[in-house]
Amino acid sequence: MRKEVLFSGFGGQGVILASVILGRAAAVYEGLYAVQTQAYGPESRGGASKAEVVISDEPIDYPKTLSPDYAVFFSQEAYTKYLHTVKEGAKVIIEKDLVPHRDLEFEKKLEVVALPLTEIAEDTTGLSLTMNILTLGILTAWTGIVGREAIEKAVLDAVPKGTEQINLRALYKGFELGEKAKKGEL
Repeated sequence: MRKEVLFSGFGGQGVILASVILGRAAAVYEGLYAVQTQAYGPESRGGASKAEVVISDEPIDYPKTLSPDYAVFFSQEAYTKYLHTVKEGAKVIIEKDLVPHRDLEFEKKLEVVALPLTEIAEDTTGLSLTMNILTLGILTAWTGIVGREAIEKAVLDAVPKGTEQINLRALYKGFELGEKAKKGEL
């Protein structure tokens, strides 16, 4: 079992943190092999940002995604640049307010959940910054790539002290949305 996940957006959206949390959930709390890699533009905030996580039950021989099974797009630039790298049938999560120009023909080959993630995060926690944690909740519940308990523990390990409850609220809202996605209700 080799599963590849691509997270992409612009700096400041928590793309890299989301990938680190997912990798930690898999490696530390699920006992799987996981490799996380990242690349971002010269600007720390606003530049293009990409992070990849490869999860397997066997040692990982190549640390990059070749044909992602799952992808998250938080910006138009990321979507345009990386959409065509995902495999047919991949599960894709899109921040629909930040990706207004979509390739709907290509998306027919994928399973897509497009939601106003930033707005949902803000409505849920009062902080748009929790959008990445919300998205991890959706990804976890929709795909089962890691268990809910594992992702919850990894989130608590990673978020700043004092923000645990806010981040858990975002994660649980993500679980709720991921369940709806699994049932085809989104």
